[in-house]
Amino acid sequence: MNIGIIGAGNVGGTLGKRWAQNGHRLIFSSREPASEQMRKLLADAGPGARSGSVAETAAASDVLVIATPWPATEEVLKSAGDLSGKILIDATNPLLPGLEGLSVGTTTSAAEQVAVWAGGAKVVKAFNTVGYNIMADSTFGPGRVAMFYCGDDAAAKKTAAALIEELGFEALDAGPLKQSRLLEPFAMLWISLALKHGYSREIGFQFMRR
Repeated sequence: MNIGIIGAGNVGGTLGKRWAQNGHRLIFSSREPASEQMRKLLADAGPGARSGSVAETAAASDVLVIATPWPATEEVLKSAGDLSGKILIDATNPLLPGLEGLSVGTTTSAAEQVAVWAGGAKVVKAFNTVGYNIMADSTFGPGRVAMFYCGDDAAAKKTAAALIEELGFEALDAGPLKQSRLLEPFAMLWISLALKHGYSREIGFQFMRR
């Protein structure tokens, strides 16, 4: 599969590197595609990875992941060109400065904003509810870490679920895209526990049934 990563920081870089190591063809976009950080990322990802502009990344990819800081997201998506029909996995969270909360919520969500900015894309919310360190290694012992996803296109969600499962998570369909209004505050719970309330970043949630 051709996967494009828009925003090759901690989250995007980690996801892309793991998928590249699993045999997918990756293209990473960055404001500085020739930077030392990008050269190291490409070396770690292997021969199936390359870098390019946002527009090049979008054009060359079957699936895109947007993992930019929230304030940059609208501008970056508008520079991507026509995204009609593209599967776009939204891994952003609309964080306030100092991690004091979310700038969007309750009546809309970051993912719904992304769907507007990326007109025509098949948006799936995923990979926003744990830190990049858990994306790098989701192993905790018995059971798997839950990774919820949501979206309005069934085929796009099926593709996203397969990419989630490939990284060792339990993929859990949370419903339509407006469920992002719940998943983004859920991400804030992980962030606050990990970074402000002493639980450390080495935490995850499991989904239990009976």
